[in-house]
Amino acid sequence: VKTIYAQEGLLGFYSAWRPTMARNIPFVIATFTANDVLKQKVLKARDSSDDADASDSSSNELSVKQNLLIGVSSALIGAIITHPADVVKTRLMTQAASKALPYTSTMDCIQTIWKTEGVAAFYSGFVQRSAYMGPLWSIQFALNGVLCKSFEERKK
Repeated sequence: VKTIYAQEGLLGFYSAWRPTMARNIPFVIATFTANDVLKQKVLKARDSSDDADASDSSSNELSVKQNLLIGVSSALIGAIITHPADVVKTRLMTQAASKALPYTSTMDCIQTIWKTEGVAAFYSGFVQRSAYMGPLWSIQFALNGVLCKSFEERKK
């Protein structure tokens, strides 16, 4: 912290905000969109099933288990879409600690990875990222379902 502040000043703590936002914004958009699409598909399938209880089929609520499964699925979809950007962001942020030649730009990083390591390198670390993002987002969406249901019941 002292070294960053001494060498780069206060702005040094924000040097990676652009690549971080370039990954985070699309990830959140993809995750929430996937969650909504998957939720609508589950509700539609439930509503059209012959065994659905009439009182349950009119509800827009999902069970905690359904929210957990949809949440982890949504996070995985978001991760599949944005993981290449995460790899590039990580490479750019950690290049100072590496003995490799530094990248001159984001495009240089993408081209170097593509040429020297191949397309699969853009998904290196995907399993590790999914191992924490999947459960994190599944819990978030499950809690959201529980809290929304609780707030709706309070209104009544």
